[in-house]
This record gives sequence, C-alpha cells and structure tokens, in this order.
Amino acid sequence: MRSLTVLVGLASVAIVAASCGGTDTTASNEAATSAAVESLVAPSSGDGAFPVTVASGDSDSTDEVVIDARPEAIVSLSPTATEMLFAVGAGDQVVAVDDQSDYPEDVPVTDLSGFEPNVEAILGYAPDLVIAASDPGELVAGLDAAGIPVLLLPSATDLDDTYAQIERVGAATGHIGDAAELVGQMQADIAEILAEVPAGTEQLTYYHELDDTFYSVTGDTFIGAVYASLGLTSIADAAGSDAYPQLSQEFIVSADPDVIFLADTQCCGVTPEQVAARPGWAGMSAVTGARVYPVDEDVASRWGPRVVDFLRSTADQVATLQPAG
Repeated sequence: MRSLTVLVGLASVAIVAASCGGTDTTASNEAATSAAVESLVAPSSGDGAFPVTVASGDSDSTDEVVIDARPEAIVSLSPTATEMLFAVGAGDQVVAVDDQSDYPEDVPVTDLSGFEPNVEAILGYAPDLVIAASDPGELVAGLDAAGIPVLLLPSATDLDDTYAQIERVGAATGHIGDAAELVGQMQADIAEILAEVPAGTEQLTYYHELDDTFYSVTGDTFIGAVYASLGLTSIADAAGSDAYPQLSQEFIVSADPDVIFLADTQCCGVTPEQVAARPGWAGMSAVTGARVYPVDEDVASRWGPRVVDFLRSTADQVATLQPAG
C-alpha cells in the first residue's frame, strides 16, 4: 500500500506539470487524471478491493493498519480527517465525528472527544473503522482489543504530508480514484496560485498570532510551510527551537513584521483595531500599512483540502504587499 501511495503522488505531480504547460490544458488534464487513476486502480488494489493495508502514523512510522472490508460505519476523531473523508466521497460512510469537527455542515457531530477519547463511547457507534490524529489514553490498544482498526493521521508538516494522508483515506475507505483526483486538483490549483505570486515576496516577514498571549508559529510547522511556499518568513524563526514559541510584545515590535495574521479572532476576539491599540504596536509597518489580516483559525490549523482556499486568500493579500524598506 505504501507503493500505491507513492504512485498516486507521482501521478498527481505529472498532472500538475501538465497544467503548467499552456493555457488550453483542461482536456489534457482530464485525460491525464483519468489515465493516472486507471493505472492505479488495478483489479487487485482498486476502489472497493479489500482487504487493504494502509500506513498509519506520521511519515517516519512503520506502523500499518489492515482493513478487511469496505468500512460502512466510520468514526472520525479528527476535524482534518473528517474534512478529508467527505472530500474523497466517503461522507455517507461516516456515522459519527468528534465534537471539534464542524465542516462540512452536514457532518454527524457528537460529543466524542479526540483529545480524551472514551473507547466505550466510540464502540457505541459500532464502527468498523476509526480515524484519529493521535493515540491518547491507549485509544488504539482499546479499539484493537475490540477488533476495530484505527488509522492515525497526525499533524502534517508540509503539503506532501497532506497529499499522502488524503491518499491513505481514499485507500482505507474504497475511494482510491477519488483521492487521486482530489490530490491532483489540489496540486494543480496550488501550482496556479504560486505561479501568480509576484517577485519579491521572499523579502517579506510575518507574525502569525495563535492567541492573545502571543504564541506563534515558525517555518517548521504546517502553516509555516504554507506561508513559506509564498516566500514569507516567520519572525518566530529567530525566537528559538520551539515550533510554536510564545513571543514577547517587545520581540514582535522589534521584529516589525511586514504583515500580521490573526488566527485568534474567533477564539479570543482579537481584531486589527485591538492590535493597533497595543502599547508600541501603532508604529509597526503592518499596522501603519493596514496589513493586519484576520484568518479563519479552523482552516489555518487544519491540513486538509481547504488549505487551497487558505493559500489562495493569503496569496491575494501578499500580492498587494511590498517589502519594507
């Protein structure tokens, strides 16, 4: 199954390459997608062919999960996994999602927790597959004892991780072709977005605010990798080795980022006006240039298909910026 994931990724890259070759490429892209999917969906490993063995855990893990039959009662304990499931066409197989899953609108939300999972409560939904982001409280061991396979999809570190996880979800649910098409479309969309980013963005810096106590992100995080694809550099990179450092107001003001992204508007009610009113912040380049942008904290904190929307909106904002000095 790992070789299948690699093949899907390679096919998707080929599709993206084709999309960059000219202006009239829709037909050739569709043909490339169809050919790629057809080549991957062989009788022994295609959509609906079970059992399947799928890699579980992060990209360095050697763990695998065996799924004997097409799952018809999936429980998702991860908002990102929930979005992936519905995006690959497995939504009608999902019987329950955790209390943080809120997209798409028709997801079957429950009071199940992905942070403090209750194995007995999960088993109450009679799942034949559980997908989670981590293994707290011996979740995997408890469900394994009940004969329920668990697919772990931890936080991605970059877009390649996202593509690989979508492919895993497709393989685990009987939607290999749908997952391959989704990955191909995401890569084509992202290639188009990045091709339109103006020169000079590599000189721009940003501050991404996670909450009103000034926790931020570095380039070693998933969202940091997304910003880096646009050429942006986090001021938090100079704060130390922690991927999610807590910065001081003095450090932020001194760094004087070109742009500020607020991922705490929903959680903490922070607004650009409040940022401008902070002591010493009024003279910062991002504030005087009206470059303080609220972002959807759910989309910014997840690594699913909607990363394309986040990248597009951020690219539009970056296109209006000029490097400081």
